[in-house]
Amino acid sequence: MNVIKAKELIRDLHKIWNFNLISEIPNIYAHDCVVHWSKGNKPSTSLGHDGIRKAIEETLKSFPDWCEEVVEIIAENDKVVTRYVSTGTHLGTYQGIVATGKKIKVDEISLFRLTENKVAEQWCFVDDLALIGQLKR
Repeated sequence: MNVIKAKELIRDLHKIWNFNLISEIPNIYAHDCVVHWSKGNKPSTSLGHDGIRKAIEETLKSFPDWCEEVVEIIAENDKVVTRYVSTGTHLGTYQGIVATGKKIKVDEISLFRLTENKVAEQWCFVDDLALIGQLKR
């Protein structure tokens, strides 16, 4: 996959989260994809289309207006990295914290490994301390 198409694929991945485009998961993620989440998240990995769908649905239960704004994207060979800022309003329980109604803003970085024009593996690094700190203030 060329660099331009790889970047386009990952921009489309972020749209899944922004617009709850669950039906697009098979077009972006390989059927046997593995997503590694920050250690604060439970579970710490999601497997396959069902796993990523559940992760998106859980996030959107807690933050129905979740939005990921890509700030920077870098692609080379079979790897793509995005730096993005996620925002949302805490309207559902998140990691045991009951809805606060607070708006959060958190920095994230994801590294993607592509195979056959789809995401085979993702490592997502969230500033978990900043996110939880915003909810507890």
